[in-house]
Amino acid sequence: MDHPPEWQVSQWLNSERPLGLAELRGRVVLLHAFQMLCPGCVLHGLPQTQRVARLLAGTPLTVVGLHTVFEHHAVMGPEALAVFLAEHGYDFPVGIDAPGPEGDPLPRTMRAYQLEGTPSTLLFDARGRLRYRHFGVEEDLRLGAQLGLLLQEAETRG
Repeated sequence: MDHPPEWQVSQWLNSERPLGLAELRGRVVLLHAFQMLCPGCVLHGLPQTQRVARLLAGTPLTVVGLHTVFEHHAVMGPEALAVFLAEHGYDFPVGIDAPGPEGDPLPRTMRAYQLEGTPSTLLFDARGRLRYRHFGVEEDLRLGAQLGLLLQEAETRG
């Protein structure tokens, strides 16, 4: 996707300012879409995302979480999410996907990217293009290979 839509976020946690694809141009971006009550996210996706953030700190990579709630809305609000992130030590920026229009249970960014569910991993290259997407638990080696390719491209361009 050469011109992916901007994320529609209602609130940011672990970030002093809003983040968007336009301002992150020049960096590779890993966007991890999750729900805090999703077993695949809790057991695999979020720990993997935190490992990537820590292992690749100092590279031209920005790791971002997107809490995209499409079920159990009442129990996964911003306050509960803030506690969840702190309790588990997740310190990468997390945006809360803006709710869908009246009557639509799917959040706006989830719908704009046609995400199938959570966990979902999206990788954007340094030009801001969506280059990789995966729904479900992603293998470490496959994700690492994709990130390595995009980071090498970014460093070669820079």
